[in-house]
Amino acid sequence: MLNLVLFGPPGAGKGTQSENLINHYGLVHISTGDVFRALDPASDLAKLAKSYSDKGDLVPDDVTIQILENEVSKHPNAKGVIYDGFPRTNAQAEALDKFLGKKGDSISMMIALDVAEEELKTRLLKRAEVSGRADDADPEIIENRIANYKRQTAPVADFYKAQGKLRLVNGIGSIDEIFGRICEAVDKG
Repeated sequence: MLNLVLFGPPGAGKGTQSENLINHYGLVHISTGDVFRALDPASDLAKLAKSYSDKGDLVPDDVTIQILENEVSKHPNAKGVIYDGFPRTNAQAEALDKFLGKKGDSISMMIALDVAEEELKTRLLKRAEVSGRADDADPEIIENRIANYKRQTAPVADFYKAQGKLRLVNGIGSIDEIFGRICEAVDKG
């Protein structure tokens, strides 16, 4: 089973590249952001998640892990999974390893998209125009999301680096150029 962690700061292109990976490798895409947005807005879990994400903060690990395990369990016959936006902390990475280990599986590799901060801000503002996502339109929320990524999420790359599973990919260029680099990393293993 091919289990990929697609990693990078907000605006790095994870969602765009996930679509290409799904089509190319036949994987299931699990995006914690999409899962949170798809929750019943009236549910307590959705209200709790929204209270964090509205400020650009991360949803607590225990809540995120519970939601992710439910989502993965919906796809028992998948060829593999792209984890997009998860794990975001070392505790989540450890929980994911434990969860997959119980199923006799593991993360194959982390594909980390490397994009300069100014480019991220430009991409997020552009995405706000197209998608209407309020969290992408406010420069203060963007700053907070990038700062949270650097402080809380970026260290997860070291977790996978220690396991020999980190593949750093240049996230600048055309969508096709970046996808080619990702495929090269995946195919090399």
